[in-house]
Parts: sequence; C-alpha cells; structure tokens
Amino acid sequence: MHDTDALLAAFARHLELQRGLSEHTVRGYVSDVRSLLASLAPAGADGEDSAAVDLADLDLTTLRAWLAGQAREGRSRATVARRSAAARTFCTWAHRQGHLTADVGRRLQSPRPDKRVPQILAVDEAAHLLDLAEQAADDGDPAHLRDWAVLELLYATGVRVAELVGLDLDALDRRERTVRVLGKGGTERVVPFGVPADRALGEWLERGRPQLVTPASPPAVFLGARGGRLGVRAVRERVHKLTALAGVRDLAPHGLRHSAATHLLAGGSDLRTVQEVLGHASLATTQRYTHVTPERLRAAYTQAHPRA
Repeated sequence: MHDTDALLAAFARHLELQRGLSEHTVRGYVSDVRSLLASLAPAGADGEDSAAVDLADLDLTTLRAWLAGQAREGRSRATVARRSAAARTFCTWAHRQGHLTADVGRRLQSPRPDKRVPQILAVDEAAHLLDLAEQAADDGDPAHLRDWAVLELLYATGVRVAELVGLDLDALDRRERTVRVLGKGGTERVVPFGVPADRALGEWLERGRPQLVTPASPPAVFLGARGGRLGVRAVRERVHKLTALAGVRDLAPHGLRHSAATHLLAGGSDLRTVQEVLGHASLATTQRYTHVTPERLRAAYTQAHPRA
C-alpha cells in the first residue's frame, strides 16, 4: 500500500524538477492522477476516499475503464486525452521508482484529438473589443488601463495567459517592440508586438501601474488591485466581462491566442513563424489553425474557377 498524498507529492516534484513543467500543468496532472488513484482506493467508512492505495491493482484494463468512465461523464475529448497523458506519465514514473512492476500505461492510447477549430474572433470583432477597452481606459482608472494593455498584448503576441501574468518588466523591450516569454518546459522565446500594443503598454506603465505599485510589489508587468502580481483567474474574468460588454462572442484569454494565430495565417504569415510566435513544440499543433473559412473559400473559388 502507498500513501496517496506522499505518492502524489513525489510525482509533482518529478514533474517540476525533472520534466520542467509549469505549475499549471503540474496541478492538472496531479489532479488527474488523484482521480485515477481514487478509482483504485476503497471508500472509507465515512464515505471519504482511502488515504492509501495499492498500485498492484493498477493495470491496463483498469486504466482503460477509468478513461471510459471519464468519457461517460461527459468529459471533452481534449480532457480525456490530457488525463490519458497524465496516466501514462505517472505509470512510467511509478515503474522507474519501483512502485509498479511494469509500465502498464505504455500501451494506453489517447482518443483522437478534436479536429474542430478553436473559437475565435473575426478581425472586426477583435478590433471592436480592443477599441472598447481603449475607450474604457480614457478615465485613467488603473484597472482599465491595465485591462486595455492586457487585451492588446494577448492579441498582439498570442501568449498564454500564464505566460502573460508571469512577465516581469525586464522582459519588455519597447524600443524593439518585443517581449521575452518563458513558456512551457522553461523554454524561452522572443515575440514581437505592434504599435497599438506598445501604446497601451506605455499608458499602463506610465499612468496605471504607478497607482497600484507598493514597496512589496514584485517586478511584474501587470499588477492586481493590491499591488501583487495579477493572477490568471483575474485575467479570465476581465476578458469574459469585456467580451460581453463589446457584444462579441464570449472567449477566454486562450481565445485571443487562437484569434491571433488564425489572423496571422490569414494575413500571409507562414506556419513556422506562427509556431515560433506561439511557442508550440510541434508544428502539428500549429496546423490546427490552417482552416479555410467559408468566406475565404468562396473568394478563392470565385477568383480561380473559370465557371464561377
């Protein structure tokens, strides 16, 4: 028998120190594996899951049954695929640590990735959203100035929200209009941004941030109301609120990343460049944005087909 909390703590340390995964990813993997182990542990007399688990009960059949249960509960294909990856990673680690006699997750297959294109804004919707954020910032409220700069930078660079809130002041080069981003696995990339984003950043840094900064504030680019580093949840809440106010489709911050990638490709950028901007390890991940909209398809057909 193994103590579940101790096992998961050791697994988390492995993910952080040896795999170099982000705090967000580590939390997700640990949560997924906790769910897996709970399916092995017998329920206690008080209805709580047992604090101990017998990994001898973990085999390929058990793994497949657990994933099938996730699908029956209505989990998305992407969620089931992520949980499958977490289970495989855990099994490999547990086998190397001697907790499992075999790497039982090696033959576990993930569901096929969802081929649907992520929800995005049209170009005019993105422009309207950013115009609204700029208008709101006219009152000089530091929160409004910050929100404008956050939206502009998310859309200009396509950075992940965790990467955005992790930015420090020395990561910005406003003369070159680039930002140095620390991505997944500790990889670093330099991403350019345009004049509108630079203008919003300038207003925030010169007029907004000084109103929120305190002696205890970190060197973060974006600060919250109390002077601490702005959090991921706060950014999500602000993006949802501003998309609602703008009357455009409701998006999470990741939707602005998807929009940036799609608009770059639609504007003629090549796939490799977009891969570098987004920080994708695999070109296959970037290729999901190469969809053709009905409007572009109709325009190309009308221009090229002799009988159009």
